[in-house]
Amino acid sequence: MKRFACLLLIICSAIVGCSETAEVAQKELGPKALLRKYEWFKDAAAALDSKKASIDVYEGRFARLKEEYKGKSRSDWSREDREQSNLWEQEVAGIKASYNSLAADYNAAMAKANWNFCEVGTLPPGATTPLPRAFKPYEVK
Repeated sequence: MKRFACLLLIICSAIVGCSETAEVAQKELGPKALLRKYEWFKDAAAALDSKKASIDVYEGRFARLKEEYKGKSRSDWSREDREQSNLWEQEVAGIKASYNSLAADYNAAMAKANWNFCEVGTLPPGATTPLPRAFKPYEVK
């Protein structure tokens, strides 16, 4: 009788364990969860592209300002232009830091599993291009 009770306990534990495993798998890998994760990656990729575009705009502004004062030292610039340049440099530094932080989050999340929505042919309905596997940190040249 004790052996039967032990065997029954082991079988019940195994069934409960399998049930919990299936529940966790459904919760983490089910269609709703995958769609939520895909949307996070899509939003993060768009935000990274936006930050990169903003950095490019600032770099264009710097180039135009430097062209305007070509051949002059920065101390010869007007006070307003020096202040504006300093402000832009601070803003760009913040955008670059934000870009690098989000890129690190994106890359870490992407490395956690083999996300099918990064592969052509396994995209969710309505998606046309796969998401990038990783973003390179923004490096100052």
